[in-house]
Amino acid sequence: MAMTPAVTILYPNEEKYRSIRLGNPTFSRKLLPIKGAVECLFEMGFEEAETHLVFPKSASVEQLKIIRESIAAQRYLRLNGRQPVPPAAQASGDTASAPGSSAAASSQPATSEPAHPSSLESSMSFFATLQSNFHHVMMYENLELQQKTKSFIPQQNLLDLAQQKLVETMKGDAESKLGIEDFLVLELLRWFKQDFFSWVDCLPCSCCGGSTQNTGSLSPTTDDLRWGAQRVENHFCQSCQHSTRFPRYNNPEKLLETRRGRCGEWANCFTLCCRAVGLEARYVWDSTDHVWTEVYSASQRRWLHCDSCENVCDKPLLYEIGWGKKLAYILAFSKDQVVDVTWRYSCKHPEVLSRRTRVQEAWLLHTINGLNASRQQSLSPGRKKVLMERLLVELVEFISPKKPKPGELGGRNSGSLAWRLARGETSTPSTGSSTQERTDRLLHVSYSASKDQYCRVSNNSELVQGWDKCVWAKESVFRKVESDWQMVYIARTENSSVGMISWKFDLGQVGLKIKLVSVMVHSQTFHSGKVCWHLQAGQTMTEFSGDGKMQSFPSLSGVSEFSVVAKLSGGEGETSWQHAQLFRESMKQAEESSFEIFIHLENA
Repeated sequence: MAMTPAVTILYPNEEKYRSIRLGNPTFSRKLLPIKGAVECLFEMGFEEAETHLVFPKSASVEQLKIIRESIAAQRYLRLNGRQPVPPAAQASGDTASAPGSSAAASSQPATSEPAHPSSLESSMSFFATLQSNFHHVMMYENLELQQKTKSFIPQQNLLDLAQQKLVETMKGDAESKLGIEDFLVLELLRWFKQDFFSWVDCLPCSCCGGSTQNTGSLSPTTDDLRWGAQRVENHFCQSCQHSTRFPRYNNPEKLLETRRGRCGEWANCFTLCCRAVGLEARYVWDSTDHVWTEVYSASQRRWLHCDSCENVCDKPLLYEIGWGKKLAYILAFSKDQVVDVTWRYSCKHPEVLSRRTRVQEAWLLHTINGLNASRQQSLSPGRKKVLMERLLVELVEFISPKKPKPGELGGRNSGSLAWRLARGETSTPSTGSSTQERTDRLLHVSYSASKDQYCRVSNNSELVQGWDKCVWAKESVFRKVESDWQMVYIARTENSSVGMISWKFDLGQVGLKIKLVSVMVHSQTFHSGKVCWHLQAGQTMTEFSGDGKMQSFPSLSGVSEFSVVAKLSGGEGETSWQHAQLFRESMKQAEESSFEIFIHLENA
């Protein structure tokens, strides 16, 4: 019985060697009592039938080999008291792995033996992650789903904008190596962030519309599970005691409908959008709890980092340098292969190597090579050659750590302040972002319309570019630049009767509450246009004017979160959308603030 997987490997086409009888005495006495043994067989690819465990013809023999060799290696480790090296670890593979791999050993620092070698449980868990992501990305290749996705994307409009920017770039730099697809990626990122998807910290109460808090999990329904939502968050409203369900859907088709979530949902749906418009894209998984996308640039002959949550492109050091992440494993998954791309995202390779202790480097290389060999069996020699050439370019890129660029120095923008503070991703630890604000008991943020820039004054004047980057919610609004009049402002989109924009401040999850809020906003109306400003805390709404004067609100004392909300309406004729404006400002007045808020804090 114990040799059955081995026999299956030797004779994969023999029906009698592809099943294990559940009544077999060896199975019931020696294997069944061992914790995790049956689960291990399921991971190998066996499926449960009425009287047998069956290894179906559609299952991967290569996967069976990988897991069996991993078990054998761990047995070797326990018997000999030292770290095993799988026989295939020295083989030249199709993917880039850790610097200790044969493909990159000459160019990267040598890895040291981990103090506590990874366990079989850790290896199996890591393998399950690899297998799950590698299987998931095949959903993006469904042609019907791609067609459905294209119906949501204004592809021609994005292509026209990309073409315009390409032409402008070529005028300024005739030798530019950028292509139309490079600009299409930028336009797709902008559209996805500004117009299509929305971020969720906590959903508004589905009963009263008030604020909620995530208080744990609820049981998923059959429909939740159908769309991959094995986890459902309970967003509970203290005001009306109602629970609002937030299923964490993992099916990108469902996300086209919901259009909301956190980084998992964002990267999942955005990668699908990239594939739908014909871009080569891969889904990137980071073991420190983040995911994003990479898109291949044919004109630049390299993979570009794309984070749809942040609307950033080609800033791979953002996480390590900007957010202060302690990286370890970053893997990219496409329809063709898995690649260990950790080294693209770090300029501190020795530190990263010291943290890579979850699995043995040789095991990881061997496992990735096995998965790729299985996936690429049906590829043409030409396609395999292309993948190998790209891999070699990546390996060269990984050799020398890059220096951070200016756009990689800032903290995270997506999510509420409290959520980002709790994750330690507001900026690099060296800036002491939350420490200074906690010490001063003050959060001070301003926005300049002419610069289109937020400044977190209370955090060493941290800058965030883009009017929508710090917005909590928006509906039918955009930033209008009048080149002829040299004016800029936020207005309703054309043909819309009402526009709305809000900024949310949530301090509850970091143990703080509000003592006093002072706000200054500037809005302007023409004809019958209207702008209504109010502060909202729970079900309480307090109106105030947009006259450009600082106004204080001690009534917010004691609350942990609130929103600044503006609603635009009214106006006359075809240009009615222009008759209600926020932050109207001359593009020459670069030093003025159009929106400024002081939040005085105290402990909760």
